Amino acid sequence: MRRIVALRSPVRRFRWPLRTFSATALRKSRVYTTEMDIKLEKTNIPCFRIIDEQGQLVKEDYKPTASEDIMIRMYKTMCQLTVMDKIFYDAQRQGRISFHMQHTGEQAALIGSVAALDHGDTVYTQYREAGVYLWRGFDIQQMSHQCYGNLYDLGKGRQMPIHYGSQACNVHTVSSPLATQIPHASGAAYAFKLEGKPNVAAAYFGDGAASEGDFHAALNFAATLEAPALFLCRNNGYAISTPIHEQYRGDGIACRAAGYGMRGIRVDGNDFLAVFEAVAESRRLALEHNAPVLIEMMTYRGGHHSTSDDSTAYRSIEEIRDWEENNNPIARARLYLESLGVWDSDQEAEMQSQYRKECIRCLQEAVKQKLPPISQIFTDVYEDVPWHLQEQHEMLKAHLEKHPDDYPLSDYLKDEDYQDPRYKL
Repeated sequence: MRRIVALRSPVRRFRWPLRTFSATALRKSRVYTTEMDIKLEKTNIPCFRIIDEQGQLVKEDYKPTASEDIMIRMYKTMCQLTVMDKIFYDAQRQGRISFHMQHTGEQAALIGSVAALDHGDTVYTQYREAGVYLWRGFDIQQMSHQCYGNLYDLGKGRQMPIHYGSQACNVHTVSSPLATQIPHASGAAYAFKLEGKPNVAAAYFGDGAASEGDFHAALNFAATLEAPALFLCRNNGYAISTPIHEQYRGDGIACRAAGYGMRGIRVDGNDFLAVFEAVAESRRLALEHNAPVLIEMMTYRGGHHSTSDDSTAYRSIEEIRDWEENNNPIARARLYLESLGVWDSDQEAEMQSQYRKECIRCLQEAVKQKLPPISQIFTDVYEDVPWHLQEQHEMLKAHLEKHPDDYPLSDYLKDEDYQDPRYKL
């Protein structure tokens, strides 16, 4: 009787590195006491800053590590984001695009942080981070195409407006559900570590997302796996309509770093220099120690949550005006640059005019373009389209051929004229 022998595959198996662990050492490291004390720890982590509300150095002898060219570029990108916000917001109100989210009040937190990263650092955003894309090279024209979902939209019209994404910019596509991007950053950072790459993964999120379960799982994974991840929290005071005093009782978000055994810092998110320095140093530490860092950027959401929101229903106009007049990140940055003698009113006027014209031109160009072919609905999920989707595609074509007058088919590009925009860039 012939015996069948199973052949072993020559594939090499990956062996996970073993860590030494001693339960005895853990037990001996504990501090014991006979006094019962059920603690309620109260902390007040200081907020790191470099310039004050008047754009003056808090420490006169401070020497920023960012060059003047970088500081000017940061300021100009903050202003570009602000101009884009105003025009895109107005376009939504006029019915030209269906949705927009403003960044008013948070420009310094966004631009100061991304400027401190390397382009090789992969970035995961929430949805209020258009400034991150601008800094990385995703321009206003690409944003306009995405908001219209036209044939040049890299997402082919499948996403809501402002849900950007760009492989060339090394920034992953926005996902609407809160906090889903944070665990992805932990995994990407761990991959960088395994591959020996000198890069970090950065995740942006708001204070509201820090109440989601994905936030806690992500930080714990990054800490225990010793992954070089940066967790960038924009604490802007509100999770849509929920103010922070109704959202948590602890000392904000930065204090949670200790619970996961990781480093953390709280920084003035309206101080573009402080954010830059804090993120640059956090990145250095993350790479040096193969360890995550939690960065809480204290800022303020000056606009509505989105074009679907009216924030005056849950906060006063006086509160909004106070932040605009007394802690405006744009004004603080401009005053500092003017004090250095590298910026003036003529440069300001020319820049504002240029950005406004550019933004209007980009929207006008985007609205003229056709939409992707309807057949693109069935692409990009499977390499080989399965039979049931092919069947649905045929049913859709038959339906459109039967009822051509009921649909604006002329708005869509024909298949033979289409070239995937992802391979054009």
